[in-house]
Amino acid sequence: MKVTAEMIFSKILDTNDPDALKRYDIRESHMATEAEREALRYIREYATKNAGKAPSHADYLNATDAEYFEGVTDDFGWLADSLKADAAKREVYRMMSDPKLINEITREKDGRDIAEQLRDRLDSIILGTSVRKSIGRTLEQLKDDFRAEYERRKAGESFKIWRTPFDKLNAEIGGLYSGDIYGFFGESGRGKSYSIIEFVECLLRQGATVFVKSFEMNAYRWLSRLLSSMTSKEDALENKAGETIGVPSRELLAGKLNERYEEWFFDTLARINDYYPGELILQAKGDAELTRSLDELDQELAERPDIDVLVVDPIYGFSDTYGKNSNKTAGGAAEQMARRFETLVGVHNVVGIYAVQATTDKKATGDDEARELRLPDRDKVKTSKALLEVATVLFAFDSVDGRARLGIEKGRDGGEDFTLELVAMLDYGVLRELPTEAETNEYFPGFNP
Repeated sequence: MKVTAEMIFSKILDTNDPDALKRYDIRESHMATEAEREALRYIREYATKNAGKAPSHADYLNATDAEYFEGVTDDFGWLADSLKADAAKREVYRMMSDPKLINEITREKDGRDIAEQLRDRLDSIILGTSVRKSIGRTLEQLKDDFRAEYERRKAGESFKIWRTPFDKLNAEIGGLYSGDIYGFFGESGRGKSYSIIEFVECLLRQGATVFVKSFEMNAYRWLSRLLSSMTSKEDALENKAGETIGVPSRELLAGKLNERYEEWFFDTLARINDYYPGELILQAKGDAELTRSLDELDQELAERPDIDVLVVDPIYGFSDTYGKNSNKTAGGAAEQMARRFETLVGVHNVVGIYAVQATTDKKATGDDEARELRLPDRDKVKTSKALLEVATVLFAFDSVDGRARLGIEKGRDGGEDFTLELVAMLDYGVLRELPTEAETNEYFPGFNP
């Protein structure tokens, strides 16, 4: 027998339970007839005026044109699910029979745009006609799930912890955890992309599979910085002060390596696959492979479930950031993008790393004064504050005159106000912790900072 809204209304009268309409989100759009819509409104209005009680059978039949079914024994959940499934069928038929919609779609030149329009409408129908089975899990359910997850973590199956390039930072935050998001922000041109590449270099050394979307740097420029960082760990090159450095990225960009170490560099480059136990998957500006939507990112992560780390630089390079804004609020599209990014990182259980620009405080930057090393605060996060909220750890970065500072502006598990002082010769691939006092005394006897 086909389930109708009148069967649900009849059960509400029998059980004196108008709240079933709220619990199962039964709306006028789910009704097949005007008589059912009027009956729905009557029950709701009656319950509002009468302390949540249902009307009597006599009042209901007298006030509406709806039919009463005696002794409905089926579960409310099953009845609601059946009612909404029928409503979904009507909505799909109505959508496909709408001449205005068909005309609108056929004007589109790109078949993918047509498919996206249809998908959005179908997703809306599914969402509006679904019956939620539960609002959450109980402790009885959670305890078994928790024990199973603990055992997976103990065996190293469920998640991994990756070291950062800096020992003091590892001691502070424990490392980088799969399923968590780490944001890097700083003003334009201050080295945040360099700092992220330093993290990538460290992750590749540990055997991680790292997927990078570089929206603003082409592959050659990005790889030049990675190779500069890589060679700075080799103890093969030194500057005039005797400090270990890497191949200058500017010389790589210009195609004019110093003849003294050009042969050594190309020999090192030839062995790069053996050098790194990890794997780099790079999509860079100008590449045919570079995709810009979160749907495509979802597909890519599904295609490569072995990916450990996802890097997006900058995160507002996604087309979703400035795309459809379903909630019609300022910055709404960027907020939706951030929430979806958070979901994808969790679903695919990767370490998520993103870069975002900090807005510039023009009053604090004058050409007539030497710029000071300073970290931007979290209020300067550009595009959407949701990026701040989804980050497990938000790093602020700044560099000037051979020095850099990495600070934690937000730490979900603590660490806020932690600051790391760094040596920064970014063009030479150098970004390392300042030496300890003992190390300083060893190399510079009698030095007293």
